[in-house]
Amino acid sequence: MKMTWIFLAIIVLLVGFAVVRAMGTGKKAPSSGTPAPDFTLNSQDGKSLSLRDFRGKWVVLYFYPKDFTSGCTKEAHNFQRDLHRYEEKNAVILGVSVQDEATHQKFCAKEGLSFKLLADTKYAVSSSYDSLVNLGVAKLSARHTFLIDPAGVVRKTYLNVNAEKHSAEVLADLSQLQQPPSQK
Repeated sequence: MKMTWIFLAIIVLLVGFAVVRAMGTGKKAPSSGTPAPDFTLNSQDGKSLSLRDFRGKWVVLYFYPKDFTSGCTKEAHNFQRDLHRYEEKNAVILGVSVQDEATHQKFCAKEGLSFKLLADTKYAVSSSYDSLVNLGVAKLSARHTFLIDPAGVVRKTYLNVNAEKHSAEVLADLSQLQQPPSQK
């Protein structure tokens, strides 16, 4: 009986993954050169943060499906590994998923994450960035990232993210965007 439930759970996850891939989220996502939609959400420490609080800094705003899953954990670890390099480039990392602050707090504690994870429990921010996947029985944030400049303008949109390589990709793009125009 237990094996049957495990098998069914695996099937549901595989079907869910296929649905996520097929839904085509991101078609209405903010594009490069447009103002990033502002928002206010609570972080894992229960404090509210707004995008506008980070004016004057580059922001890596990354959406991810769920704490404690393999891809999301790998992506978070890579951002954490590279955090000092982002800080050297005047950039902050903000992760967003639809889970609550308590789950984010446990995830950060278990995985040693020191950047902010934001709880989009009402789905408003994921929706405004066209990064919400509705599976019918559940809603998740899609794995999308937006690189936002110090003036609050989206400079790069990532809608097809490879969790393993993503942090390195964002760092390379950030370096390119920060070069003086004559060196680009």
